[in-house]
Amino acid sequence: MYWRLTITAVMVGILTACTPKVQLAAPSEPININLNVKIQHEIYIKVDRELDELFSESSGLF
Repeated sequence: MYWRLTITAVMVGILTACTPKVQLAAPSEPININLNVKIQHEIYIKVDRELDELFSESSGLF
């Protein structure tokens, strides 16, 4: 009879020792996100207008 009580106590001790512990804590340092983004764009509007003026019929080039 006592052996059942002993086995039960040992099993409860083993199961209690194996339970995972979960903790949520805020980080001590701020989170830094580095974005290395290179944006390139070229604008051809000025060149296109100058070429339109250069090749217009009134320029006398052709």
